[in-house]
Amino acid sequence: MTDFSKKTQIYVENVKRFPGYICRKTWKVAKDDLRRLIHAFKVGLSLTLVSLLYLMEPMFKGIGQNAIGAVMTVVVVLEFTVGATICKGLNRGFGTLLAATLAFLFEFVAREYGKVFRAVFIGASVFLIGAYTTFLRFFPKIKKNYDYGVLIFLLTFNLITVSSYRVDDILKLAKGRISTIAIGSGVCIFMSLFFFPNWSGQDLHNSTVTKIEGLAKAIDACVSKYFNDEESETLEIDNTLDDPIYKNYKAVLDSKSTDETLELYATWEPRHSWHCHKFPCQQYVKLGGVLRHFCYGVVALHGCLQTEIRTPRSVRQLFKDPCIHLASEVTTSLTELANSIRNRRHCSPETLTDHLQQALQDLNTALKSQPRLFLGPNSPNNTSKVLAFVAATARQKREHHPSNLKPDSPSTFDRKSKEAEKRVLRPTLSKLKITSLEFSEALPFAAFVALLVELVARLDLVIEEVEEFGRVACFREYEHGDEVVVDVGSRSRTEVNLSSSIVAE
Repeated sequence: MTDFSKKTQIYVENVKRFPGYICRKTWKVAKDDLRRLIHAFKVGLSLTLVSLLYLMEPMFKGIGQNAIGAVMTVVVVLEFTVGATICKGLNRGFGTLLAATLAFLFEFVAREYGKVFRAVFIGASVFLIGAYTTFLRFFPKIKKNYDYGVLIFLLTFNLITVSSYRVDDILKLAKGRISTIAIGSGVCIFMSLFFFPNWSGQDLHNSTVTKIEGLAKAIDACVSKYFNDEESETLEIDNTLDDPIYKNYKAVLDSKSTDETLELYATWEPRHSWHCHKFPCQQYVKLGGVLRHFCYGVVALHGCLQTEIRTPRSVRQLFKDPCIHLASEVTTSLTELANSIRNRRHCSPETLTDHLQQALQDLNTALKSQPRLFLGPNSPNNTSKVLAFVAATARQKREHHPSNLKPDSPSTFDRKSKEAEKRVLRPTLSKLKITSLEFSEALPFAAFVALLVELVARLDLVIEEVEEFGRVACFREYEHGDEVVVDVGSRSRTEVNLSSSIVAE
């Protein structure tokens, strides 16, 4: 009875806290993006407007029971962005118009003959149109741009054609269907275009800038953590859900479907800027692919923070300054690229080339100053030592292979116990053998430096794609004073000139 009363008390407390939880959750969702709240009011206002077709007597007499079609149209057509609303609205409108026209023509032909022929003709037309339109949906271009319209066409055609067998005035049925769809789609497009519009193209633009800045933050955090973290006995694997580095590059890895969807809806949007330049939808998608290719290197660099074999802190400190300098130049270049896209201007050539080349040269000089670290104290003998270690390992595996057991071997239980013991000890022993190699301490650091240099090579692809993007999008030319100023000595902040924050448009 006591447990039941405790559970009841906990349940009552949860019920009391539930309204407060809902209010906090609602406030957080609205605060994160105020456009969500505005869109909710737009949908509510649109539904109220089309409901007047039912509520006002003169409109109800003109439209009739078909008025419910306008309400359904608002529910399914009014999307968050202008492009998505126009895409679905026009697809629904033209699909309905074409289906009603075709159904009326088929009914006009079928009425000239008897009722039996009419039934056969309707059944054959439903089969042929249904099969053909369904097959059309498999074409990539139609599936990408007009799949919803084809679906509405098929639905409307079957609705009108089959109903015409029992309805005398097919023209009235088709007219009512077209009018309600037109009213609903018109209200949706009007509300989406002229009341606080949310542009898919602008969302695609902002997300691209955010992704580039996220990669810059991830690289900066990786390098800082690699050289500043204290050594620990045990390996601590970060929780990826709470890791800020993972959060910064996760948006890039998961962006393919989102970019393609925004690109599709952006092609339906009218040009809404003062300059009316062509919106480079395809270039955003191409740039997103290049950024994902660059992001794979950032993921590998992040993996270096969680390696089993670790380079001592004293060794890392030898190359701390040139590595941090190189990472700083990479993040500076990424920040400059992000500001170039945000402000719709071309990049600074000096920021992207001169300083980066100098940082690479400094790192190369630092690596040459410590040749014995990577080659070992007896560099000519390292290869033979490695080969000897590999041969010894192979010989040990042959000696302990189960096929070498003789008939007079121990019992099955003892053999399984020893094999289980080997399985437990093998990882520890292999790690000890690896760490006993003369160059083992330098291997993780060499991998880290190689990945850092690989990011510089991949950065060239990003720069080329952004420059091509700027030419297609007609970016304004670069002017002195637009560049990003980064304090390399202080890695905690990045200062941006005020002139670079002014949008070109």
